[in-house]
This record gives sequence, C-alpha cells and structure tokens, in this order.
Amino acid sequence: MRSAQKMKTTNDLLVMPTDDLKVYELLEGEIFASEYPSLQHQSTIVNLIGIFDKYVLEHSFGKFWFSPVVIFDDYNSAIPDLVFIAKDRIPQIASGIHIVGAPDLAIEIMSPGTENVRRDHIVKRQTYAKYGVKEYWIVELLVEVIEITRLQKNILASVGTFRNEDEISSPLLPDLSFTVKDVFRK
Repeated sequence: MRSAQKMKTTNDLLVMPTDDLKVYELLEGEIFASEYPSLQHQSTIVNLIGIFDKYVLEHSFGKFWFSPVVIFDDYNSAIPDLVFIAKDRIPQIASGIHIVGAPDLAIEIMSPGTENVRRDHIVKRQTYAKYGVKEYWIVELLVEVIEITRLQKNILASVGTFRNEDEISSPLLPDLSFTVKDVFRK
C-alpha cells in the first residue's frame, strides 16, 4: 500500500478528464487507466449479458449491471465489466447512482498488456477479496478461458480455469449453467 500522503482518493478520480476514451479506476490509492474496450471485448460482454439476461428473466435472485462504478471506500473504486448483486442486498448497496459496497460477483474481461494483468490478476483480486466480493471471474480473451475464484477466508481462491466445452456454474446463481464456448461465440 502506498503512503497516505501520495494516495489518491475517489474525489480525485471524479475530477479526472473523461474525454480521453480511457477508463479510470482507483485501487489502494493508485489510479489505473485503461483503454476503452476493444470490439472483441465488447462482443464478449454482449455474449455474457445474453446468457445472464435470459437467466434473470426466468429467476429473480438479483440483478446484473454492465460497467458500473463500484465504490468500496475513499481509496478503492473499480469499474468491473459486469457485476451481480443478490436481490436482498440491492437496497443496501445499489440504490443510488453507483454501487457502494462489494457486489456478490465481479467479472472482468482481460485486456492485453502486463499492466492489465497486474491490475486484474493481482491488485483487483486482492481488493475484491479485502472488501468481500464473493466470486470473481477473469475472462481471458486471447486464450479463451475463464478463471473463477471464490472468497475463502478473505482470499479469492481459484476454483479452476475453464475452457471450450467446460461448464460454468456458480452457487450464487442457482440453475445457471453454460459453456465457455458460449461466452466466446463469434
């Protein structure tokens, strides 16, 4: 963690420029900037939304949001690609402009580059665990795999890395099952 004098806050993040087509996140007081999502990135999100939309229509366990601002505290604010919040928690953390607190599930579509790998695999994983995100999925576009981690004793521990015809399911989303191939369909 960086010294308190050099750490940025969510207020600093709110005054960042918004016309440069970058996405800004704040993790442990450090600002991370990433490029706007590629077409492949967006296509993968659309595929996931299609899977989850059908599920949400059939069940009423909660709600998904696409690229919401998630504020954990003054030094931690992320913009996951997708989040899920259980129905009973929505009034507590998702009744305003932003999500304020840990979503139950956060999904990140990995963009290429070592800084993105560090941010998503290390920094976000630690931050999400620290604040109680129950499940975190990292979707790797280049190799078409999904890594699923679940909160166990304050650590997001790997459940596995899934590919091709492997089935994806989650205890957070009863009766939902799909294959990795469904996420990466063209």
